[in-house]
Amino acid sequence: MTQLQKTSFKASDYRSDNTPIWCPGCGDFHVLLSITKALVELGTAPENVAVVSGIGCSSRIPAYTNCYGFHGVHGRSLPLGAGLKVARPDLTVMVMSGDGDGFSIGGNHFLHACRRNVDMTYVVMDNRVYGMTKGQPSPTTEPDWDSALSPGGTGLSPFHPLVIALASGANFVAREFSGDIKGTTRTLVEAVRHPGFSFVEILSPCVTFRPDERAWKTQIHAAPVEATDDPARAARRIMTDDGFNVGVLYRGNRKPYNTHVKDTAGDPAILEEEFEI
Repeated sequence: MTQLQKTSFKASDYRSDNTPIWCPGCGDFHVLLSITKALVELGTAPENVAVVSGIGCSSRIPAYTNCYGFHGVHGRSLPLGAGLKVARPDLTVMVMSGDGDGFSIGGNHFLHACRRNVDMTYVVMDNRVYGMTKGQPSPTTEPDWDSALSPGGTGLSPFHPLVIALASGANFVAREFSGDIKGTTRTLVEAVRHPGFSFVEILSPCVTFRPDERAWKTQIHAAPVEATDDPARAARRIMTDDGFNVGVLYRGNRKPYNTHVKDTAGDPAILEEEFEI
């Protein structure tokens, strides 16, 4: 990555030369645009930003940015991001995921990342389907969604990420729609600036395997009430949520996880002595 000795940046400064290979119409194109716009507003140099991901369509984002990036294994992006932030608290750490990567195999890490409250931002592009592996139902898929791979639907209650994030201790909880670039950019900026673990669910349509999601742009609406710092009030609001309220739900005031790391540099021979049998 090229070091940029600048005090102000453009969106192009945060984009790599790699051309995105998402399907035409994928909402992740707009999410990538919102991320670069948010970084411009934050004014953080690309070399001071780390973008971490797991596996999936959404997890390609590190390759499309000109920041430091780590493309990890399926479902393990959050512990990677947390470890990086604890070791390098000076970095702005953003973790990218999808509903399959983040809420299925990565579900356990999601719970504990919220609980630990490390100061980083978790962005999940939720399209309610496994897009990269050809259209299987995901944890957030509606129980009656009929497809060739799940005739008649799964019949399973969908995972509710905002409820889980709030109950598990996330310090900032929000939902946006990928097509609303201005709103998504604004929320991402606030999420990064808010202390502690920030979770932003972005409804990002997969028009290849879920063409019905084209209707999301007419179903999205601003949340009827303002964001709160009271988890009880936030819980009451979210339990009656129709899945299409967008905006900030909760701004908490929990103290972030202590990322102060002592200087442990020393003589390797002394360290080896501690492991001698």
